Amino acid sequence: MKPFLLALAVLVLLSKVIPGSTEKCWNLQGSCRQKCAKNEQVYIFCLSGKLCCVKPKFLPNMSP
Repeated sequence: MKPFLLALAVLVLLSKVIPGSTEKCWNLQGSCRQKCAKNEQVYIFCLSGKLCCVKPKFLPNMSP
């Protein structure tokens, strides 16, 4: 029983330490960050002032 409780405590602590729930933007397709990854582009700004990083396949088509 003790190993189970120890494993449960570790999982709870890791869920708090590892960032996984970032602020979402652009129809939940983007994430608000200070800096975008290489495969993402900035489309708008988030309410928090961070960049809304969106993968190019989710960006609207801007053809004239």
